[in-house]
Amino acid sequence: MPDRLHKRALVVGLDSGGIAACHFLRSRGTEVWALAVSGSIPPAAEISDLEEVGIRVLDGAGDIAGISPEIVVLGANVPRSEPVLASLIATGIKVVSELELAACHYSCMPIVVAGTNGKTTTAELIERMLTLSHRNVRKAGGSGLAACGLVPDSKNLDYAILEVNSFELESVELFRPSIAVLLNLKPDHMDHYDRMANYARTVARLFQNQQPFDWAIVQSEALALLHSLGVEIPCKVITFSAANPRADLVLDRGLLVGRLPDWSGPLLNMGNCRLQGPHQAENMLAALAVGHVLRLRLEEMVEALQTHEGGPHRCEIVGEAGGVTFVNDSKAMNVEALRRAIESMPGGRIGEPNLWLIAGGKDKGLDYHDLGPLIAQRVKGTFLLGQTRDKLRAAWSLFTPCTSVDSLEEAVGLATADAVAGDVVLLSPACSSLDMFQNYQHRGEIFRAAAQKWMSTRTPAHADSTGGEG
Repeated sequence: MPDRLHKRALVVGLDSGGIAACHFLRSRGTEVWALAVSGSIPPAAEISDLEEVGIRVLDGAGDIAGISPEIVVLGANVPRSEPVLASLIATGIKVVSELELAACHYSCMPIVVAGTNGKTTTAELIERMLTLSHRNVRKAGGSGLAACGLVPDSKNLDYAILEVNSFELESVELFRPSIAVLLNLKPDHMDHYDRMANYARTVARLFQNQQPFDWAIVQSEALALLHSLGVEIPCKVITFSAANPRADLVLDRGLLVGRLPDWSGPLLNMGNCRLQGPHQAENMLAALAVGHVLRLRLEEMVEALQTHEGGPHRCEIVGEAGGVTFVNDSKAMNVEALRRAIESMPGGRIGEPNLWLIAGGKDKGLDYHDLGPLIAQRVKGTFLLGQTRDKLRAAWSLFTPCTSVDSLEEAVGLATADAVAGDVVLLSPACSSLDMFQNYQHRGEIFRAAAQKWMSTRTPAHADSTGGEG
């Protein structure tokens, strides 16, 4: 695929990756058709931009019958199970992800980060380390620049840092990262994968084309799961874990510690870092492993990790008023992400629950019952919205009061009505945003605006009437 110019291409899914693929193909002289599918419908202005450069945007799946593409490229969030693809796949036409299209045209070394949770933070940590070490790098994938958008600049880069998801890995053929990071494997997208094993095997396609001299940096628990499924990794492996003391890099009493023959001893004190919690420790361990493979100076890596702050929509503290703190964790889109968010929140007095949880969204086929005991211990009440609100109520109503709401604004209003000093209003949906919002960023911005509106009306007199400001 790298050396062949396809004359006709169909791009399915107009998320940021699909749109970038359209423009990249068109810039190479390819005749391009584009089709939006559920969850990837762009604003009218972006459709106009596509049409202005000669890309034909189809009105619906029925229009596909009138074209004859040589290749089909999937947007970054489009799985092969998308119904419109069934007839195309049956004809034997090549179907690849935007990731595959981009990576085959890169002129620099790709460093790839995959896994259920922590991808964005870890990719940012790696980017920060390399930048402070005077390497020319850029990050792509996830909610940032699309992978295809990086192709023109790749000839000027030392490394491309790519954040990838399981849907993208379903449709790779030649994709081969020089360094592949697998952070963790927890249930996700169970509305598309009938079993956890199939989801794990799909993510493991990350390693399928690696050679013995490439590197895989893998959480030890995820590696054990892959081995149990008969998946072997064909290259050099470094393991890390916040819980398994036998891993090559570990969290030990607040210290990140190396146990490799050529890299042993304390590496970093978590107490000096802005990121906190075992899950952040694993993100930093993975980044340190990448730096070790690339022979970065430890001092530069430590500086980068210590000073990095979490990005927006990831346990982001929106503000505090009257002793009530608002936390925007809109990027938490599965059960494990919600668990990590709850566990990272400050506790209440004498161990009492102090969280008002706002959750719910598009159903991803996940099981929420196992969170019940943690909910009972930490959560005063939940406010549930979106497609999954009845499912969440059924899972959690025995553990905490559950209230169904129709909007985020309503949820914030109800949560703050009973909140007192020391409480936290936490948006951590454990679901996709695409039933009610454009994306998780849009969801987080709505929450942030509602929280800021409430905080702006929180006068000292009001605070005193509810018990003071603590």
